[in-house]
Amino acid sequence: MRCIHLYVQSLPESATRSSKMPDTIMSKEPSSNLESAMQMLIKTFHKYSGKEGDKYTLSRGELKELLIEELGTYLGNSKDNEAVEKVMNDLDANNDGEVDFTEFIILMGALTVACNDFFLEYKTDEKPKDGGSAGN
Repeated sequence: MRCIHLYVQSLPESATRSSKMPDTIMSKEPSSNLESAMQMLIKTFHKYSGKEGDKYTLSRGELKELLIEELGTYLGNSKDNEAVEKVMNDLDANNDGEVDFTEFIILMGALTVACNDFFLEYKTDEKPKDGGSAGN
């Protein structure tokens, strides 16, 4: 089962935030893996947002494109509208048909937790059943 299918919780209604990170921060070379990850999330969101309508939100079509292009491995065989519609409906608390950056980050956090849980469970399943170590 892929991580995207583990995403089942309802997401809380998010407040729209219009704060913008200063360009000087985004232009600096990240000094850590987490800073790189944060910059990548911001850049990825804005790569897809604004192609249709508001440049600070993702439409259904933009969200679908982002999910397929950027999370295709985790989507597996369900690259259809059903998975995208489920995600969109969970995220779009105000039913405006768009996902803002805060809602996108909530999705990424939930998916990361689901993937972590999946991989921890997978790793646990791989342990030898006799209690011995592998290769002995």
